[in-house]
Amino acid sequence: MPPMTDTRARGDALASRQPSRHSISPPRTARRDPLRAWRIAGLALPFAALVLLEVVVRRGWLPDHLVPAPSEILDTLARMGIMRVARHVGASTLRVAAGFAAGAGLALVVGAAMGLSRRIDALFEPTFQALRAIPSLAWVPVLLLWLGIDEAPKITLIAIGAFFPVHLAVVAGIRDVDRKLVELGAVYRLGPLALFRRILLPAALPQIVTGLRTGLSLAWMFMVAAELIAATRGLGFLLSDGRETGRPDLVFGAILLLALLGKLTDGAMRRIESRWLGWRDAFDGASREGGK
Repeated sequence: MPPMTDTRARGDALASRQPSRHSISPPRTARRDPLRAWRIAGLALPFAALVLLEVVVRRGWLPDHLVPAPSEILDTLARMGIMRVARHVGASTLRVAAGFAAGAGLALVVGAAMGLSRRIDALFEPTFQALRAIPSLAWVPVLLLWLGIDEAPKITLIAIGAFFPVHLAVVAGIRDVDRKLVELGAVYRLGPLALFRRILLPAALPQIVTGLRTGLSLAWMFMVAAELIAATRGLGFLLSDGRETGRPDLVFGAILLLALLGKLTDGAMRRIESRWLGWRDAFDGASREGGK
């Protein structure tokens, strides 16, 4: 074989061993979730509790006039019909959405002002401490006198419930920002708005999101009290109606729907939290558990 032909053959063989830039690389193996079994167990746990409750009630170990069997609760909801259940769920959800938006929005503004200014905090903090101690049901007669019996007092009561946890989280989040970060912003000559947007807000965001989740859960709790105000529709109305008519299946059916709605909305907030705070490199317990 001539030298030129031999060199070309060795070059072709070497090129055949090297992967092409356009070749498709083998798919990477999916990263195994170490908590997958625990997550599945967490989802199965409430269903196992319902099955156990069904057995306990059916065997007569627990009086069914106090705690109905889960199958009876589901049968009650099924006999109500999808449209009727949807009307009650929709009415409560709209009230929670409106009240949470109003209360959390106002809390973000007021909390930011109090967190950034010691003077504003000293002016308003004593009043907010006193208002925060008032139980939800104590607001009901006041709101009835001021706003009547329409939707306004219901939404206002829900807004009150959502306001305080968000307000506390915003103030605490801003006050807990590391002073060195603020001094770094001063070194770079950031203005007040740029300092808030680029340093204070990102650093305080984890606590703010936690406050929003807490405020949303309290909004659902205050919704039940709000729907005691001359409501004719909603899950709080179903609770009151079941109590007055002596129907525990209706009461527990409303409680079941409240639990499902609370879980769904909190799950949505957790998705928002993971999207907003995906940049964090925070401790989540995995390293400690992995070392065991």
